[in-house]
Amino acid sequence: MQLPAWLWIFLIGALVAISCSLVGSFLVLRRMAMLGDAISHAVLPGIALAFLFTGSRSSWIMLFGAAILGVVTAFLVQLLSRGGVRNDAAIGVTFTSLFAFGVILISKYASKVDLDTDCVLYGVIEYAPLNTLTLYGRDWGPVAFWQMLTVTALCLAFVVVLWKELKFVTFDPATAAAMGLSTTAVHYALMGMVSLATVGAFEPVGAILVVAMLVVPPATAYLLTDDLKTMVILACGLGTLAALGGALGAERFNLSTSGLITVMSGFFFILALVLSPRQGVLFKKIAQLRLGREVAREDVLQALFRAREKDAPPPGTAELAHVLHLSEAGALRTLHRLARASLVEAHNGTFMLTPAGSECARDLVHRHRVYESYLSESGYAADHLHEATDRVEHFLSPQLERDIDEAVGNPTQDPHGRNIPHP
Repeated sequence: MQLPAWLWIFLIGALVAISCSLVGSFLVLRRMAMLGDAISHAVLPGIALAFLFTGSRSSWIMLFGAAILGVVTAFLVQLLSRGGVRNDAAIGVTFTSLFAFGVILISKYASKVDLDTDCVLYGVIEYAPLNTLTLYGRDWGPVAFWQMLTVTALCLAFVVVLWKELKFVTFDPATAAAMGLSTTAVHYALMGMVSLATVGAFEPVGAILVVAMLVVPPATAYLLTDDLKTMVILACGLGTLAALGGALGAERFNLSTSGLITVMSGFFFILALVLSPRQGVLFKKIAQLRLGREVAREDVLQALFRAREKDAPPPGTAELAHVLHLSEAGALRTLHRLARASLVEAHNGTFMLTPAGSECARDLVHRHRVYESYLSESGYAADHLHEATDRVEHFLSPQLERDIDEAVGNPTQDPHGRNIPHP
């Protein structure tokens, strides 16, 4: 098949991204994201042993040896974790030990043999279109394409067939085990597919890109959705988009394709981290600002209501700022926002509650004093009631407020002897 080199590179990169994202999504959710990194390094002795036993440097034999060591790595990590070793420490100990063992094997027994370990570990995806598959005198395209197409199909079939089991074991392993599901079998099946996806992509793209595709697109998708199916689809789509951007960018600017694909994935992650409506830094900051404004609004209304209860003059901006721990500018901004909402009105240099503001403030003071009554009956000391209530009251729903009021017997006075206003 005659296609431009950059298109073959994109197709191979996209297949790597999809296969890795399919299994990597479950690694991220199970907090085992770095297991792919461990497998990618720990397979070096598998490459060396495959050569020593067969004397062949065939890619398929090397990949078979690497796949076996990948499963062994997952087994050893699980064994150490169950033995009381922290999971991150178990991963670190396993992959460094096996990687070092592979280095020793190569330096001792195969130092003069080109096993192309650099290619396996780092990969050169730009060379993938040069190694083509020829059958019946016809060029069928790069071997790496068909290799990754096979791996992707196997990963997709695995996820589709074991979807319910993977979902159950990932989110509630204790219940899954109690219901008779073999969590160990599902775990090792997943680890086997991670090993397959990892070692299958070694020769065409290398370990660095494989680890990135196992972790970064699923982590990005995790920031964007709470639905598992959507997360997996998003991860595959983001990985494919990164492969497209990397292939086109590398072709245009003569850069490392694997490196650029990884950078593109990282760029998407940063965008999601900042702009995600669910967990994005920007939207969290906006939500915090809105909450702060709402808390200040409610506190100012209550302060004005309490002053009127005592027949005291309305507190000025400086007094409100001091009592409510706001800056004077913040207190003044809050008063102006309340004025625009017709809840307060300016009067002789101060602000007073309007009828609508009085009704709103009465409800807020009712909520505050009812919750103080609830805490008092729960055993809170009288001098801690206001502070504890102030931290919680802004998050009470109307229904919960009614339930608390009924639970304490619809009191007419709070623990400090002040009347509780009722609607």
